[in-house]
Amino acid sequence: MAGNSFGQAFRITTAGESHGPGNVVIIDGVPPGIPLSVEDMLVDLNRRKPGQSKIVTQRKEADHPEILSGVFEGITTGTSLAILIRNEDQRSKDYSDIKDKYRPGHADYTYDAKYGFRDYRGGGRSSARETNVRVAAGVVAKKILAAAFGGRIVGYVTQVGHLQAQIADPTSITMDQVEKFSDGSMNPVRCPDHDIANQMIEFIDQVRKEGDSIGGVAEIVAVNVPAGLGEPVFDKLKADIAKALFSIPAVLGVEYGTGFACATMRGSQNNDHFVADEDSAEDSPVITTGSNRHGGNLGGISTGQPLVFRAAVKPTSSLLIEQPTVTKQGAATTIKTKGRHDPCLLPRFIPIAEAMIAITLADHWLRWRAQCEAAPDRTHNV
Repeated sequence: MAGNSFGQAFRITTAGESHGPGNVVIIDGVPPGIPLSVEDMLVDLNRRKPGQSKIVTQRKEADHPEILSGVFEGITTGTSLAILIRNEDQRSKDYSDIKDKYRPGHADYTYDAKYGFRDYRGGGRSSARETNVRVAAGVVAKKILAAAFGGRIVGYVTQVGHLQAQIADPTSITMDQVEKFSDGSMNPVRCPDHDIANQMIEFIDQVRKEGDSIGGVAEIVAVNVPAGLGEPVFDKLKADIAKALFSIPAVLGVEYGTGFACATMRGSQNNDHFVADEDSAEDSPVITTGSNRHGGNLGGISTGQPLVFRAAVKPTSSLLIEQPTVTKQGAATTIKTKGRHDPCLLPRFIPIAEAMIAITLADHWLRWRAQCEAAPDRTHNV
């Protein structure tokens, strides 16, 4: 009922607030025998953590995970896996002047409407600070996918404001292209179109200096995903991935495949035509499609083609610019947010989105195994 858990066979439950002692995730359904260490998690956590460049929030957090249970001698035991990430650089005083004011674009009013009171320090539970433990859980999920079917997930920024990257083939994008420029230096905006990436960085820095913020779009691609994952009605793979992405703060839109572009297309243009792989055996043909306008989903079940999803991320709501608002008592006033905030959320959004898609796929993979793998006389295997 409280809505702090996600998934069925691979299930995460999180707890924590932005300015509390820390955040924790409990993961149920982790198979035993998976090698797992703190160092494994630090790769993605370092991609998400604050203070990594001038175009993100300057809050200083090590985001060092502590594995509390579920791992023994470097491998998972199969029991509940608990991971804690402590908060180290809270500045709660930054919020004391606005504790009775409703910040535009935030959940302040809706929290009061639901609970009758709220933790005003950095948004409390509604803060994206909580996503650090989701990223840690995503590392576990990525390990499951890699071991099960060579699954790989790469996310990247395709748009910041009016600036749009040109991506010819989403499935060809590598992590190196996303994380580094060709000279080996850090790519802080995580856009694989490096010419546009440099323009994005300059634009975000300009917006930051003006005390404002800017939104954009991220694309997340999962490759080597087998056909057959997902359910046909309420738990469609596309529906669960959409919920996973919408559960991330600041996401205002999700699409997959051709997305909203399908509204102007005819069926003859949008359909993916089935073909048999010429190299597959005659008695066991590998069926695929010649295009992927449906983004790897048909009927809510994976087709074997790459999953291609996009998320629209709004501009950061906390601004240094003075904005009109009201107090809890309804009195008109103005507000400036003193805390340290991202001028653009996209660079740090990428590892969070990857984690949520990995968690969803791990859940559906384990659900498929539980129901379908042992079916008698099965003629098609994922």
